[in-house]
Amino acid sequence: MIIAVTGPMAAGKNYICSQMEKEGWACVDADILVHEAIELVKDKILAKFIPYAEQQNIKLTNPDGTIDRKALGKLLFAFPELLNIQESIVYPIIIKQTEEFIASHPKAVINATVLYKTPELLQHCQKVIFVTAPFFTRLKRAHKRDGLPYTQILKRFHAQRNLLKEYKKLVAPEKIEIVKN
Repeated sequence: MIIAVTGPMAAGKNYICSQMEKEGWACVDADILVHEAIELVKDKILAKFIPYAEQQNIKLTNPDGTIDRKALGKLLFAFPELLNIQESIVYPIIIKQTEEFIASHPKAVINATVLYKTPELLQHCQKVIFVTAPFFTRLKRAHKRDGLPYTQILKRFHAQRNLLKEYKKLVAPEKIEIVKN
């Protein structure tokens, strides 16, 4: 059985997954897979994005040469058209890694905010748990966890405002369970 745990930023997806792990589920976090994938293809990302980053005076790499994910996020929100480019570079890797994970775990959970963007993974899921929480709870959690400025958090919240609608377009209603956290 494969279950998707999804929902907006700081809604409590990781908490739900930690509880499921206690019940014997194997969980894969798509955010971690994205971070790994970005490093695997960082040369492609830098080649595509450095001209935009220079235009915004954003340095995309850390001193150790890895991608500065916060800087990359800032750039992607400055130039939303770059998100599709990044996704076209990293999603094939994430799809492959996730399919390998679920093939080796009979009870698997995919923890991913935008799993709807990879229908080939979403089709594996027998159930989608959509985790939500009050706006101000999420805002406090995100600020404490990520240390981002409130303006950047609010931009991310805005970008995720229609998440549930996206899942409802692709998943039968009886397969979606909404959990308030």
